[in-house]
Amino acid sequence: MNKIKFLGTAGARFVVMRQLRASGGIWLTLDDTHVMIDPGPGALVRCLSSKPKLDPRDLDGIILTHRHLDHSNDINILIEAMTNGGFKKKGVVFAPRDALECDPVILKYVREQVDRIEILKEKGKYQIGNISFETPIRLKHGVETYGLNIRGKNISISLITDTDYFTGLASHFYGDILIVNVVMLEDKSSIEHLCLQEAEQIIIANKPRLAILTHFGMGMVKAKPWEIAEELTKKLDIPVIAARDGMEVDIDQYKK
Repeated sequence: MNKIKFLGTAGARFVVMRQLRASGGIWLTLDDTHVMIDPGPGALVRCLSSKPKLDPRDLDGIILTHRHLDHSNDINILIEAMTNGGFKKKGVVFAPRDALECDPVILKYVREQVDRIEILKEKGKYQIGNISFETPIRLKHGVETYGLNIRGKNISISLITDTDYFTGLASHFYGDILIVNVVMLEDKSSIEHLCLQEAEQIIIANKPRLAILTHFGMGMVKAKPWEIAEELTKKLDIPVIAARDGMEVDIDQYKK
């Protein structure tokens, strides 16, 4: 089964610190390829407590969109788990250069445990197992950050991770399934994250087969994102859902 498993939907430091929502990142299974995206605090625990359990030894690789702790905290232990404690060298880790060189979040000793590490860059193209992905543009965030366009045999998935809104953002992320990190309920010009209105503009522009809202800050959590998603679905005539901790999305029903 091709699936997206949300091991956490927390965004912004206060929701993460208080674990009002989990912060384990996303597990993607597509075309017999298993990928962990942004293993934040608790990713390993969420994998092993998932029902059915997700075994990190099955992973083909890990993608880190940027080095902030809510996205990267568990990357070292996930590398060790993926490689069976370093005894089975395998897998690929993809990360921006500053996650490896400038105040690195990936420890040097675990880098030797994987087959290779690839640097993410603007307009980058990458292969992992049976799927490919692109990082079309550097996003506007406090550290080097990239969104993803992931391609399988019969479907594409886009992830717009943490970023400030900018003109043309939507045009770079055109997946059949569109995942958007929506930290803020309302725009705050001093914070480089998307707000609900900006996410709505992106969904309108792209008209995906399915839009998924996730990575919620305090304002979004309090506003009941599942109700927001229901209202957007009616308003836009596009299926919109709000991710929940542990939620699993069957990718196959959205194939072309």
